[in-house]
Amino acid sequence: MSEMDIEKFVNAQGRSELVREVREKIDSLGVEYLYLQFVSITGKVMGKGIPADHWESVAEKGFQLVYGATVNLFTNRRGDYLGYGPEAAELVGIPEPETMMQLPWEPKIARFFCTLFRNREEAENPGAFLTADCRGNLRRLHEKFKQDHQGLHLRMGTEPEMMWLKRDENGKPAGGYSKPFCYHIDQFESLRPVYMKVIEYCRKMGLDMIQGDHEDAPGQLELNWMFDDVLRNADRLTTYRQICAQVAREFNLIACFMSKPFMGVSASGCHHNLSLWTDGTNTFRPVGNDPSNLPGMVANFNYLQGGDNKFMPDTNNPRLPGKVGLMAIGGIVKHLRALTAIGSSTVNSYRRLWDTGFWAPVFADWGFQNRTTGLRVSAPGRFEYRSVDSMVNPYLMGSVILAATDDGINNELDPGKPEERNIYEAIKAGKDVRKLPMSLGEALEALAEDEVVQKGLPGEMYRLYHEYKTDEWERFMHTVTDWDLDTYIDCLP
Repeated sequence: MSEMDIEKFVNAQGRSELVREVREKIDSLGVEYLYLQFVSITGKVMGKGIPADHWESVAEKGFQLVYGATVNLFTNRRGDYLGYGPEAAELVGIPEPETMMQLPWEPKIARFFCTLFRNREEAENPGAFLTADCRGNLRRLHEKFKQDHQGLHLRMGTEPEMMWLKRDENGKPAGGYSKPFCYHIDQFESLRPVYMKVIEYCRKMGLDMIQGDHEDAPGQLELNWMFDDVLRNADRLTTYRQICAQVAREFNLIACFMSKPFMGVSASGCHHNLSLWTDGTNTFRPVGNDPSNLPGMVANFNYLQGGDNKFMPDTNNPRLPGKVGLMAIGGIVKHLRALTAIGSSTVNSYRRLWDTGFWAPVFADWGFQNRTTGLRVSAPGRFEYRSVDSMVNPYLMGSVILAATDDGINNELDPGKPEERNIYEAIKAGKDVRKLPMSLGEALEALAEDEVVQKGLPGEMYRLYHEYKTDEWERFMHTVTDWDLDTYIDCLP
């Protein structure tokens, strides 16, 4: 009988040494409790907590949790559990020792990311990798991409806009903490205690913070860290969101990652800056921590640097990407409509696209420094994917970008000439440009028709995502809103 995936994972070369290193960290840092976490299909952080005394046991055997936790353990509008019923087996989560990190706001607790597996006693594929695990899928899809393309790998940097909102006496949102003045230092200063606490925690947890600013919505900030391997960057975005939630508790604010809580001002996007590389080495960055006594495992402080950036220009035109870059653009532009179902994943996401005049991309085209297109060359050697907002699951987004890029390279897809005009002016001049989906329902239809993008949602993942998001769309269509009442309540037949 062949070795199960879970056995191969637990018995991987070098893992036992890492497990021992974690024990040493637990003891030296005074850690008493462990959060064992994974990420659901919508980006929620799920998992269990255990006393640190049981580290070695859980590192070998893992913990069990119902399959439905990968779908948030929510029910659909008919009352049935989404994805998996109560009769389904329990998954096994195995913590990854290299991801251990002490929580800076509660040093007695450390967190781990986990890889998920089917139960060892399953009748079919026992102990296999669980395809409802979006994080595990991204790792495996990226490894396959590297194998198929001679070591070519994806590096990602994300721009996580979000809003800090005040609470009223009932704990409900009471507007933004600052005024909607873009790049305004005084408004940035008004949020200084908040963002400095966020940055403090980020650096403690290995995020190499590089810049920040006040954006042009009430209470809207964007804080950025250095780009890295696509999986590690997704982990850092997840960590950043958890940090913001903690800081919000400390300041009695709301850390709002909803894309469009207000009309008439900019929404919160999460642009993904991507590039394809070969080679490179992990570089340690202590980001203010004592290298001899880190508050976690050293892997959390590594960033992939150097190597050969295949997006860099290889012609006399310094703005035009190289051949690999153009093919990657070709794949992404071809599949932009389906990709939008992942990048703009909620009903509210499409308020961002409908509120014109605020730079949200609504057309499947590309350009240089052109913010009216869905994809732009933001600087030599990298592209900015713009059809994505603050609610995105970065693991799914990375996976489907890999799928579209793979198609572009395999089939040498030509993206056409870059559009340097305002896209609206280009359309007036007669250019035929596909529009992005303008509702979640339309985006899900585009995804259902795109088998290439579905490859980024392997195994059960596409079924689960389609079921969850279809129910979300149906719930919205099944709801009477304030707009309905304001518009129709006094209309006599």
